[in-house]
Amino acid sequence: MSNKIALACDHGGYELKEATKKYLESKGIEYVDFGCNGESVNYPEYAHKLCVSIQDGTCYRGILFCGTGIGISIAANKHKGIRAACCSDTFSARMTRMHNDANVLCMGGRVVGPGLALDMVELFLNTEFEGGRHQTRVDMITALEND
Repeated sequence: MSNKIALACDHGGYELKEATKKYLESKGIEYVDFGCNGESVNYPEYAHKLCVSIQDGTCYRGILFCGTGIGISIAANKHKGIRAACCSDTFSARMTRMHNDANVLCMGGRVVGPGLALDMVELFLNTEFEGGRHQTRVDMITALEND
């Protein structure tokens, strides 16, 4: 299993993606940057690139950024095996790992600043899934996408 983090954004999330790259580099965490490079783009294309990298095992988790985090999370959640959570606070970033076993964190560059975003990245990467009764619920979600 890969230990790389996948990153991708549209133009609205570019600055947060760049701040996250610097943070990951400072922690010695490997990542793959699927773009964009600040130009105006369509976020579903970048969500798709990131999600495929998780599906094929190139990366084990991902972080997506757009203007609000909402659109890119909707696009990500269309992919089998992806549990993407749009978060704008640290409690949600921690709980989505503990209870939902989310494998993609989505944030909005027009919603959260870099300080808060990096706190959420830290929690998302370092919080373990609790399993137990939560595994039952994750299994139910998986069953829905297989239906």
